[in-house]
Amino acid sequence: MTSIAIVGAGPQLGLAIARTFGSQGFDVALISRNREKLDALVGTLTAEGITAAAFPADVLDRDALTQALKDAAAQFGGIDVLEYSPVGTLGSTALTTPADTEPSHVQHEIEFQLYGAIAATQAVLPAMREAGAGTLLYTTGAGSLDPVPQVGNVNAAAAALRNWAVNLHKELDGTGIQAAHVGIDVSIGMSVVPGFPTAEPEQISPVYWELHTTKRDQAELVFGL
Repeated sequence: MTSIAIVGAGPQLGLAIARTFGSQGFDVALISRNREKLDALVGTLTAEGITAAAFPADVLDRDALTQALKDAAAQFGGIDVLEYSPVGTLGSTALTTPADTEPSHVQHEIEFQLYGAIAATQAVLPAMREAGAGTLLYTTGAGSLDPVPQVGNVNAAAAALRNWAVNLHKELDGTGIQAAHVGIDVSIGMSVVPGFPTAEPEQISPVYWELHTTKRDQAELVFGL
C-alpha cells in the first residue's frame, strides 16, 4: 500500500492533490491545524472511495507536526510521498515590502515555511532512506523565483524554502528519493490581483504526480499559464 501525507491540507490545492494521488490507489494523510476542516475533507474523499485520515497539527509546533507524521506512517504503513504547502491565515500574516521589513517579519515566515518543511522532512526521510524510495515535494508561490515588493518578507522565506528543496534534490540524487520544489505562478481558484492569471486546483495537481512518477530527475517545476 502507498500513501501521501499532505501538510497544509485544505479545500483547494490540498484536496486536489489528495484526489490525484487517491485516484491512483494512495492512502491520504491530511495534516493542518483545524480538526473540523480536516474531518470535512476526509468525508469528501471517503465518499469518493479514497482512504483518508486526519492528523491535526500546527506546523509551528515541531513536536506536534512530527508526531502527526509518525501517527500517519503507523496507520498507513509508512509515508511514500510528503507534500508540504501550508499557507498563513489571512489577516494574521503581516505583509511587508523589503524596505519596511523588520527581522521579525521574516522570522515568522521562515518558521512557517522553511523550518516547518525541515521538521516534516526529518520525520519521514529516515524511513525513505531505509527503503531507498520516496518523494518530497515543497510548494511556494512563484515569488520565490521572481519576488514582488508587496510581499517581500513572504517571498524571502519562500525563496529560502525553494533553495533548500533544490539543494536537497541534489543531495538525494542517486538514492531513489525525489525532492523537488513546485512554484505556482497563478492565483488558485480566484484572482486576488486584478489581471493576474488564475487556475483551478485540478489543473495544478497533476504536476505533483508527474514529479513523483515521470519527472523524478527534475528539482523544480513551475506552474503558470
